[in-house]
Amino acid sequence: MAALTAAPPAVALTTDLTQSELFAQIAGNTSLSASFWVNIALAGLAILLFVYMGRNVSDSRAQLIFVATMMVPLVSISSYTGLVSGLTVGVINVPYPGGGSEDVLIMWGRYLTWALSTPMILIALGLLAGTNLTKLFTAVVMDIGMCITGLAAALTTSSLLLRWFWYLISCAFFVAVIYILLVEWPKDAQAAGTAEIFSTLKTLTVTLWLAYPVVWAVGSEGLAVLGTTQTSWAYSLLDVGAKYIFAYLLLRWVAANQNVIGSIAGGSLGAVSSAD
Repeated sequence: MAALTAAPPAVALTTDLTQSELFAQIAGNTSLSASFWVNIALAGLAILLFVYMGRNVSDSRAQLIFVATMMVPLVSISSYTGLVSGLTVGVINVPYPGGGSEDVLIMWGRYLTWALSTPMILIALGLLAGTNLTKLFTAVVMDIGMCITGLAAALTTSSLLLRWFWYLISCAFFVAVIYILLVEWPKDAQAAGTAEIFSTLKTLTVTLWLAYPVVWAVGSEGLAVLGTTQTSWAYSLLDVGAKYIFAYLLLRWVAANQNVIGSIAGGSLGAVSSAD
């Protein structure tokens, strides 16, 4: 089911593995480790590409969007290095519906990644849309709440009911983020003159972000329809689209439309000047 599928495993999968033993488990499962290394490589390439794309960006608001977006692959390369090294993974005994439980490799480092990278995505989108400080703050806080309660769901083993209750709380935070993306910010983007690119990025973000709680529910942390390696690949592929493809589309447009970005004066955020 959700156990690692390396054959033969380096050591038995138990809840008291050392970091070295976890590293050996991951390295012994070629497919699982590849799901980490692919993102490390893509994040590294993305960092180099985005630095190159931003070489001629001079508008301060456009630069701020670049900085926020650049943080996404920077966080990712650090996070995936933590996963592949065994630093930010662990084994816990996960209870399943219908009774019974299983020792499962939990990649809790992913939640740290999301808690740091997804707010950067929202900040970049909020700046693009020309939203006000209240809406931006609300989106970021709700997003962090979503990630932290998702981590609580993944780590709760004392009660199956509480484990899924944490999951529902996380989904409730997510609904607030989705509302801002679909209802509030499109109106701001229309006024800012960035509606077309914002609509593309909004659709990409919402579509891919909706898949994360689905993967959690059917993956090794939820119902165990997917095994650990399959769950890891599902998250990794979603990260490729939600982070690197998203960032490329955003930064390419920003670099080519600095005059539009520079004219945005969204709500109480105002236009970002060099003095800021």
